[in-house]
Amino acid sequence: MEVLHDLVGFQNFKIFQNTDWFSFSLDSVLLPNFVTLNHNIERVLDLGTGNAPIPMILSLKTNAKIVAVEIQEDLYKLAQKNIDYNHLRDRIELLHLDMKKLREIYLPDTFDVITCNPPYFKYLKTSHLNEDEHKVIARHEKLITLEDIFSLCFYLLKNQGVLGMVHRTDRLVEIIHLANQYHLEIKRLRLVYPKENSDSNLVLIEFRKNGKTGLKILPPLYVHHSDGSYTNEVLNMFKESETDESK
Repeated sequence: MEVLHDLVGFQNFKIFQNTDWFSFSLDSVLLPNFVTLNHNIERVLDLGTGNAPIPMILSLKTNAKIVAVEIQEDLYKLAQKNIDYNHLRDRIELLHLDMKKLREIYLPDTFDVITCNPPYFKYLKTSHLNEDEHKVIARHEKLITLEDIFSLCFYLLKNQGVLGMVHRTDRLVEIIHLANQYHLEIKRLRLVYPKENSDSNLVLIEFRKNGKTGLKILPPLYVHHSDGSYTNEVLNMFKESETDESK
């Protein structure tokens, strides 16, 4: 069923979602609030954009041209509907294709910043899969692997360009190992916790292409108070509505 909501507290934006498919989650709010943006960037790319929450939020934070890519036709159509409804066609270019084919469209060193909220789980014969194909593709590396993504990002990023990613904490060692193989140096890291005194389940990571060694570990991010309500930091992310390129 298709529904229309505020974009998680962003009163200026509405977002269409289909409750039968894979709706975007808090991860898609955390990532655009984490990745480094500045006045010098010209082109931003969001990989696996779904129904486009990340590029929509990014459009509030940078004046750069944003390109968003989605392989699933149904989600692509929903993303296009969101972009049109919110009058963002001049800010966000939406592409319907397998992201691996971006090599055929763009020259190397094209983008200043890439964001990616990739599938979190490996695709194995023994994997417990949802019957809905939309959810399988969104959650599992059925169409693209983590290594494919790093290889693609190294190709597309400008020298010293930034890749921002949100992923599961339990894959952090593998993530860093693969990124290093493609000369993507981890520069900033922030562990995300459902609440205090719990284990981290997500990690926000920023890499720099051909970056120098040197890692900054940011304070932990707690999503909920013990009563289940959002923490003030997360609530403040929902309230941001003006372009911010000061990072």
